[in-house]
Amino acid sequence: MDMLQHMEWDSVDDDLGELMDEPPYLSESPQSQSTASSISEHEFSCHCCYDILVNPTTLTCGHNFCRHCLALWWESSHKNECPECREKWEGFPKINILLRDATDKLFSEVVQRRRAEIQANPKISRSLLAFQRYGDNLGRSRTNQHKGAGFFFSGVLSALTCVAVMVLVYHWSYGVVEQHDLLISKPVARWTPEEVVSWLEQLGPWAQLYREPFQQENVNGRLLLMLGDEELLKAPYSIENQAHRRAVLAELDRVKALGVKPPQNLWEYKAANAGKSLFLLYALKRSPRLTILYLYLFDYSETFLPFLHTCCPAIAHIDQEVESRFLETQVNPSWRQWAEFLVKYCLLPYQLIAEFAWDWLAVHYWTSRFIIVNAMLLSVLEGCALWRLWTRARIRTLPHKMWNHLWKMLSQGFAFALLWPFVPQFVCNCLFYWALYFSPIINIDLVVQQLMHPETQAL
Repeated sequence: MDMLQHMEWDSVDDDLGELMDEPPYLSESPQSQSTASSISEHEFSCHCCYDILVNPTTLTCGHNFCRHCLALWWESSHKNECPECREKWEGFPKINILLRDATDKLFSEVVQRRRAEIQANPKISRSLLAFQRYGDNLGRSRTNQHKGAGFFFSGVLSALTCVAVMVLVYHWSYGVVEQHDLLISKPVARWTPEEVVSWLEQLGPWAQLYREPFQQENVNGRLLLMLGDEELLKAPYSIENQAHRRAVLAELDRVKALGVKPPQNLWEYKAANAGKSLFLLYALKRSPRLTILYLYLFDYSETFLPFLHTCCPAIAHIDQEVESRFLETQVNPSWRQWAEFLVKYCLLPYQLIAEFAWDWLAVHYWTSRFIIVNAMLLSVLEGCALWRLWTRARIRTLPHKMWNHLWKMLSQGFAFALLWPFVPQFVCNCLFYWALYFSPIINIDLVVQQLMHPETQAL
């Protein structure tokens, strides 16, 4: 009996050896291969598009869909439901990494072809981006719900910030503004002799030499408007220095043209042009290139020329006097200045704003620093936006986005021009100081989100 069992096991071993010695292509018939292939394609197909899964996403019900199919379904239905069984999913669906790797290996050619088709479809790209943003917002909202005391103190901080803005507005509106030079709003013909001397001293340290003659002659606003080159050269003024005389006449021409003294700093400019200052503050942040173009077209001599000469100064000699440099800000820029300005205007518009604020660092110590920091943050955000367009092969949509941005800014500017006369001054001051001092804090949070938690690319 034992001998018979031993013989049977030997025959089985011989049969297994023969099977293992056969070539692998003889071990399975073509019919079985086609059956396995058809079963594989069916198992790895999406239940929406009935094609091979691309970035398969598994829902809580167990069904798998292409991520772009799920995004299109979510965007059209606005429901967190499975497209097949209508069961609601929990949380935010994630890509099934194991299933994705399997489909990439088994059907690499089909998956690559479908990826290229999806990337070339702008509608699908927009749906994927909206779906991912929904997931990011959902994750942040869930995080905020579990912050507890941290979330409470964040709300308290926001409330205190609003109170601080209102206090600052009240302080600057009724305290500091009263200390500004009233000559920016008072007509020249009504200037007193003391105000004329104050205007003269603001031209520079060199103007102190001619303070006494103006005081002795008791020069008021009407007499100041009658002064010319010959009167300043003769006694009692005796301004023999030609550069000094030209500087006084140039500023006097500006005063005659405006009817008042031109603003010399940010606060004076805001007091004289409340609506324009608020418009420029928000416009330079949202669209610096269009805003600078607006200044060039509609405010060339008063705002654009000083801005350009400050950001792109002309090459000055060492022995050049201060009053001569003052005159240069009133002449047309050289071609070197235009070339430097256009390069910065196209590539680094926020750098122009930072350089202009840096020039006023001695006058506006903290305000200039806030503007410089905000300009740096906005440059980073603009660079991140361009990088996303480049990496996602959507740079060709840039002209379309620029046109939409132009239309949006024009419509907002037109609406601002219509609504500005009806908005209370206190509200405008709140908006102004909020954008000036607290906007950098918001931009810091946006930069951290862009650098630490960039939007996940679905393709």
